[in-house]
Amino acid sequence: MTLPGFVIRNAFRNKRRALLSTLSVAASLFLLVVLQTFQREFTLPPEDVGASLRIAVRNKVSLGQPLPARQRPIIEKIPGIAAVTPFTYFGGRFKDMEFTPFAQFAVDPVAFTNVFVDAKLPLDQYEAWLKDRSSCIVGEDTVERYGLKLGEKIKLVGTFYPVDLDLKLVGIYSGTLDDRSVFFHHKHLDEMLDGSQTVGCWWVRAASSEEAPGVISTLNDTFANTSAEVRAETESAFQMGFVSMWGNVKLLIGSISSVVVFTLLLVAVSTMSMAIRERFRELAILKAIGYRRRELFGFILAESFGLAMVGALVGAGGAYALFQSLDIEKMTGGMLLYFEVTPRILAFAGTVAVALGIIAAVPPALAVARTSVVDGLKTLD
Repeated sequence: MTLPGFVIRNAFRNKRRALLSTLSVAASLFLLVVLQTFQREFTLPPEDVGASLRIAVRNKVSLGQPLPARQRPIIEKIPGIAAVTPFTYFGGRFKDMEFTPFAQFAVDPVAFTNVFVDAKLPLDQYEAWLKDRSSCIVGEDTVERYGLKLGEKIKLVGTFYPVDLDLKLVGIYSGTLDDRSVFFHHKHLDEMLDGSQTVGCWWVRAASSEEAPGVISTLNDTFANTSAEVRAETESAFQMGFVSMWGNVKLLIGSISSVVVFTLLLVAVSTMSMAIRERFRELAILKAIGYRRRELFGFILAESFGLAMVGALVGAGGAYALFQSLDIEKMTGGMLLYFEVTPRILAFAGTVAVALGIIAAVPPALAVARTSVVDGLKTLD
């Protein structure tokens, strides 16, 4: 019998225990991969090409406080700003849904395409949007999900604002990371609100990434000590502001992941110790016929490492295959757009499995090393 064959036969001597051990490793690493991916999606939101140039400008007090429309000409004169559009969240209900999985924003159609340069919209549809104040454009994901068609009326029942909107779908945009939202004329919202002169926030595009930090600083300084102070921040920082409302997501997920790994380690060490204890007599015989301690440790390590890596392949590999095939956006009702199990996350899971295989082999190996041949042969179990 070869040495690899000897290790494999020992590892699967008790097939039920080997199977349960492998499945426990697989289940734990599957959970670990899910937690790490979830953390990544919430703490590192994906960015498109123009995200590094876009700047959100909101009321310094809170996002719920509007800003005066008279700020726009002042903002447009700031050096380094290429375009600016009002950006007001409407938050209407669609088809009497309790939760509408897509957002609706009032914008300036002319400036919109200059700020969100990644959005692709056919020229004829863009011109139709400019001509009709009661029209809107909708992301292709939402159009496909609800079977919407050009020319169709979209009714949005107001929740934040005491008005309902009847918008005509004249354009379908694509090319952004989130092709779900509805965009309509801000002037139309102003008219519905009897000439409102406020906006939810401003969305600005800097002329270059080098100028963006200076633009942010100038925006904050320009409106400092006014009745409507602003807080300017990058698009990523603005998105992370919403994540922070959930609390310290990174700490929470990190704590859960640590508990998962620690529990898995206890199970693995216990399983390997039990398996080796049952073979003390055999290991004592191997000692007696000339095998050295490091060779016995190699047998134990190979067995522990092999079971851990099989579990990692099933757990982490299964998570990767599963989330590659699932429509996570549909499953979460639009809460998550992506759930990408990255190579870095898989490498992290593999590293945990390697460490697990090594650490789980140490206690039983030490026990074997300390046991003499005579004591080992006296072992009954």
